[in-house]
Amino acid sequence: MRVVIVTESFPPDVNGVAHCALQTVRHLVGRGHDCVVVAPATSAADEADAYAPCRVVRIPSLPLPGYPQVRVALPSRRVAATIAEHRADLVHLAGPFVLGVRGMAAAARLGVPAVAVYQTDLAGYARTYMGAGEAAAWRRIRSVHAAADLTLAPSSAALRDLEAHGVPRVGLWPRGVDAVRFRPDRRDEPLRRALAPDGELIVGYVGRLAPEKQVELLSGACALDGVRVVVVGDGPSRPGLEQTLPDAVFLGRRTGDELARVFASLDVFVHTGPFETFCQTVQEAMASGVPVVAPAAGGPLDLVAHGRTGLLVPPRDAAAVRDAVWSLSADPGLRGAYGAAGRAAVQGRTWAAVGDRLIGHYTDVLASRKAVLAA
Repeated sequence: MRVVIVTESFPPDVNGVAHCALQTVRHLVGRGHDCVVVAPATSAADEADAYAPCRVVRIPSLPLPGYPQVRVALPSRRVAATIAEHRADLVHLAGPFVLGVRGMAAAARLGVPAVAVYQTDLAGYARTYMGAGEAAAWRRIRSVHAAADLTLAPSSAALRDLEAHGVPRVGLWPRGVDAVRFRPDRRDEPLRRALAPDGELIVGYVGRLAPEKQVELLSGACALDGVRVVVVGDGPSRPGLEQTLPDAVFLGRRTGDELARVFASLDVFVHTGPFETFCQTVQEAMASGVPVVAPAAGGPLDLVAHGRTGLLVPPRDAAAVRDAVWSLSADPGLRGAYGAAGRAAVQGRTWAAVGDRLIGHYTDVLASRKAVLAA
């Protein structure tokens, strides 16, 4: 199968869209499919692309004002040219917003089926950044995804949202986790002593530091006796959060095995953002054998079994986060049980298994398109 993956983000970017796109390409190439990636250009792209599993076509881009970690591709004929030159059987659109919309239009003009992967809660972001605009965001989402042969949602909550807002032809495609990299025996006692020299319970957050993540909800947990909050990640909110959470340890961005050691060295993982369509860091914490506290909204509803692998709390409720952390801090046996159950729950969610499900969706789309053309 010849596939062009048009993605809004790709390594060296560090975010959910980039990570998922890379894992998708790796799996497709490993299964013998012929892939090309189309992605926005970045200053460090050449070095990263040298290690990519297939050819990467970079489109000139500009940083998003106020959020330079996000780049927006400029108009370019290279998107359509790449699809045509590759003689694509199918176009995969990862988180289509700007570049993906152009990929969708090019696929339609060329008569190539398109599968769109829904990954970002734009409506939630509109509420966060503008205080309004949710209806307009859903109109944008609906117009983009209605043009696809199939839209894949990463969680049952995201699927319900898409269907409720009139997006047609929606299927479920979750994300995989690397349970070999993220595992409990990565726990690093010297790292723990450096982070919590007085033996405090280590409570961690991993992810972007941006308004929609609402990391400030960790303030109550920071105030608990015997608790050390560790924040991993970077983003525009970091300076403000360092003032709001003065007792927290900010480690900046961590990746690869270094990130795996941090995850496994936590006692409790807390995710605070209520707008997650999936929430990969929850899976990575579970694979690391760490109990999870997360909002009862969006992707975590599929991932966290309340009272078995962790605790779900009301979204945007700092007191609920604090109380959940406190209850786990007082019961090491419960933390161990939740962590072991979390690890068991995700071990089968490999990228290979998830990638094969994606290929199954591709096959169904191509069969449906063939049937329509034959009718």
